[in-house]
Amino acid sequence: MIKSPGTRKPGAPGLASETWNPARLILIPALCALLALTACGKPDFPQYPTNYREYAYVTNGDSGTVTVLDVVNVRIDREIPVRQNPVAVAASPTRNEVYVVNSGTETSPGSISVIDAEKNAVAATIPLHRKPVSIDLNAAGTLAYVANSASNSVSIIDLKARREIAQIGAGEEPVVARIVPDGNTLVVANRRGNSISIIDVATRTVRSIFDGCPGADDVVILPDSSKAFIACSGGHQVMAIALANAKTNPAQPDRLESLLDVGRAPVHLALKPDGGELFVSNSLGDSISEIYANTDEVAGATMIGDDPVRGLVSSDNSLLYVANFRSQYVTIYSIEDGKRLPLSMTPHVGDGPVALAFSNSGYLLLVVDNRSSDVAVVRTPTRSLFTILSTGRAPNAIAIKSFKLP
Repeated sequence: MIKSPGTRKPGAPGLASETWNPARLILIPALCALLALTACGKPDFPQYPTNYREYAYVTNGDSGTVTVLDVVNVRIDREIPVRQNPVAVAASPTRNEVYVVNSGTETSPGSISVIDAEKNAVAATIPLHRKPVSIDLNAAGTLAYVANSASNSVSIIDLKARREIAQIGAGEEPVVARIVPDGNTLVVANRRGNSISIIDVATRTVRSIFDGCPGADDVVILPDSSKAFIACSGGHQVMAIALANAKTNPAQPDRLESLLDVGRAPVHLALKPDGGELFVSNSLGDSISEIYANTDEVAGATMIGDDPVRGLVSSDNSLLYVANFRSQYVTIYSIEDGKRLPLSMTPHVGDGPVALAFSNSGYLLLVVDNRSSDVAVVRTPTRSLFTILSTGRAPNAIAIKSFKLP
């Protein structure tokens, strides 16, 4: 989901001083065709069995479509019509399906489009409530949790039966509903309510509410299900909540652990795969803040780019990639060294990078560029742009699905 970048400051520091040249979009594929055996070629790409498939699904908010990219062959596969204003997408961990949240309009409710990944076609449409904006799946891939921002509720969807099985009231304008890894708790960020709702999944009731998080926005959960962090985008803090666990500590309720000072307008939280640290994209601060997850210590802030809105940590926990919305750059932060890599090692992508995803092998980074309506494909070993693929209008989210055909 796109986070509002807010009002910019004159002369804000960033990396957007270089002018983006549209001719690059024409020259790059042409050069790759001429130099197939050189740096633009694919001889060093991962090798896959013939029955292996991997696709990237990109939601196009203004087109009512999903662009499907063939990740193996690095090309456009097709564009699938869905419903109005698709804003979020998730790939099933257990089935060859992808779920697209269509936000709808002010007068029409939203829906989920179920895409059959083997056929790359819509297999079903599940009706939802007003303005759904996010989706999360349980580990088994049997249930989806959708935040309905204009209905002040969370829907629980039985994905096999293709229907809603529960609607749970939340705070005002819920924008994220995140399921805890152990499957027992749902953490909901209520943006306009400036609050967090903690929902018990078994009873489908709200068991705790925490106020004092202006513009509550993104949510991450530690891998051991012990703690949730919430970005308070209307201010300059991240809220840390210790979560109750009936199995390990039945006497300990949910509790506010701390409010951590970060940069202005924190809009996204990127957790290292090992859960040790998280990185905060401070949209109006043009910076990232580093938080030690176990101790709730803020290590400091680093100037990173012009309007950072999304971060993604590499699988080896070494690098943080940051999409800077008001630029044409993805900047890279070395976690071990604690510093941003130089401009010469910064991938120049399309206009308005807003979402990021790694290919399954980690060899490619796919960058969704909202303003130029394309996806930049970056080779991670060289941190260089490989090509740019077109999408529909105003792309805003991406999910990767890989599988083998029988």
